[in-house]
Amino acid sequence: MSLQLLAQINSFLAALVLLSAFAMLAQRKIKSLVTLFAWQGFFLSVNTAVVGFVAAKHHLYISSVLTLSIKVILLPYILYVLAVRLKIRKEVETIVNIPTTMLIGIALVIFSYHLTAPVRELSTLVTRSTLAVALATVMIGLLMMITRKHAVTQIIGFLAMENGLFFAATSATYGMPLVVELGVALDVLIAAFIFGIFFFQINTTFDSLSVEQMESLREDN
Repeated sequence: MSLQLLAQINSFLAALVLLSAFAMLAQRKIKSLVTLFAWQGFFLSVNTAVVGFVAAKHHLYISSVLTLSIKVILLPYILYVLAVRLKIRKEVETIVNIPTTMLIGIALVIFSYHLTAPVRELSTLVTRSTLAVALATVMIGLLMMITRKHAVTQIIGFLAMENGLFFAATSATYGMPLVVELGVALDVLIAAFIFGIFFFQINTTFDSLSVEQMESLREDN
């Protein structure tokens, strides 16, 4: 396979990652959000394997398998079980309406490309063109956390941010050292379990996971 073809495959996968981020931003149903998160993890996994092949970095193959196992299978399963156990069926409310949120997302993508332009010009890596997409994915995940009222969707936004950070590490430096990646993967997995237990306790106590309702419980100073 030629280097140019591999670079095009990398750019195509980056476009799919960004597209899935926008789809998550527009989605209001929890289960559909979990499915989109799993697809984003799958695109990241394939992209990591492609980068590993291009850069001859064999540890990236292990990272690809880890991403597939944790972000495509395990974490979506945990989130799906949470949605079922907590009986989350209705559409999740947003602080800002969807069209406005999408426009903000587009503005963040433009800002990301502008911010990473100097890096792209100086870098000689095959993956340099995808750094802007990685940064945009991080900011769109943050935007999802800010604009959603439901705690579970905010956690999905947090996990989407982590996907963007992982993508940025792969794009900028051909991945982090394997020990670091293993540590991060374990931290994310443990965080998912802790959030799950935390949500069960909140739902049992307050019968709601709406951030807006929980804020109303604060005592006035």
